[in-house]
Amino acid sequence: MSAMCAAGRLLAAAALSLLAIAAARAETIKIGTIRVAGAGALYIAHERGYFAAEGLEDDFVYFDAAQPIAVANVSGDVDFGVTPPSAGFYALAGQGKLRIISGYIMDWPTFQANGAVVSNAAFERGFRSFKDMGGRTVSTTQIGGAPHYAWALIAEHFGIDFKTVHVVALQSNANQLTAVIGGQVDAAMGPSTVFLPPLQAGQVKLLGYVGDVTPWQLGAIFTSTAMADEKPETVRRFLRAYIKGIHDYHDAFTGPGERRADMPTEQAVLELIAKFVGQSPEQIKAAVPYVDREARLDYDDVLHQITWFKSQNMLKDSVDGDVIIDQRYAVRLPPR
Repeated sequence: MSAMCAAGRLLAAAALSLLAIAAARAETIKIGTIRVAGAGALYIAHERGYFAAEGLEDDFVYFDAAQPIAVANVSGDVDFGVTPPSAGFYALAGQGKLRIISGYIMDWPTFQANGAVVSNAAFERGFRSFKDMGGRTVSTTQIGGAPHYAWALIAEHFGIDFKTVHVVALQSNANQLTAVIGGQVDAAMGPSTVFLPPLQAGQVKLLGYVGDVTPWQLGAIFTSTAMADEKPETVRRFLRAYIKGIHDYHDAFTGPGERRADMPTEQAVLELIAKFVGQSPEQIKAAVPYVDREARLDYDDVLHQITWFKSQNMLKDSVDGDVIIDQRYAVRLPPR
C-alpha cells in the first residue's frame, strides 16, 4: 500500500513538474483592447484556457480609445490590437507598420450593439429617422472614428448628401451623451450600453441601430508588420485560441440565420464577460455585438472604409487596402 502511495506521489510530482516547465516556456503576449463586451471572445479564451493551450500567456492592456492601441502596436507596447480601426490606424498601416489579420465585431441586423439617439428637441422638429439627417448636427467621438464612418454609411444608404450633415467631434461617449441630452447636438452615435439609460428615462429618442440599416466591419484584429512577418507561428497560435473563444461567444448569442437569439449557454457567457467589463449581465445582454463564427473579415467593407477616408482627405491615395489586409492570416467573409 505504501509503495502505491509513493508511486502516486511520484506521478503527482512529475505532473506538477511538467506543468511548471510548460508555464516557464509559455510566451507572453500583450493584447491591446477596450474594456467592452465586444472583446468577450478574448475573455473567454483567457478564462477557459484556450490561450494557455496554445502556449501563450495573455496579458490584456486596456485603453480608453481605439487610436492609442494602433500606436502602442507600432511601438511594441502591445503585440495585438483588438478594436475598431480609424483613419489614424489606416494611416499607420499605409506606412507599412500594421496589418489586419482577422475580423472582429460587426454591426449586424438584430444585434443592437451601436445605435443613434436624437435629442427630444430635434425629435419635435422632425428628426425622427435616419432619413431626416440631412442638414442636421450630429456627433462622433473623433473625426475619422467608427461613429463618423457609420454616419457616412447611413447617409450613403439613404442617398443623403453627407456634406449637408454637420459632424461634431466630442472626444468621448460621455460628452456625446451630455450634448444630445442638452440639445447642443441633434443626434449622437455610439455603443447602445451608453445610451440605454437616458433612452429608458425619456431624455432622448431612438433613431435606430446601425446594423439594421447597413451592416459593416466595425472592428478588426491587427498586429505590427514585424510580428506578422517574423513570428508567424505566434500569430497563428493567437488566432487559433481567439477563434475558439469566438465559437463560444457566437454560439451563446446567435441563432438560425445569424440572428440574435438567447441560446442555452448565454447566461454563463454573460457572467464571464461581466467579470471583465464591470457591467451587469443584463446590461451586456442588451447590446452584445455580432462576431462571425470563424472571425472572417469583410474585405469589401474594409476597402470601402479606406476609399471613404481618402475621399474625406484623411488618407493619402497611396494607402493600399489589399496590402493592409494580411491575406496570410485573414479569411474573407463571403459576400452577403
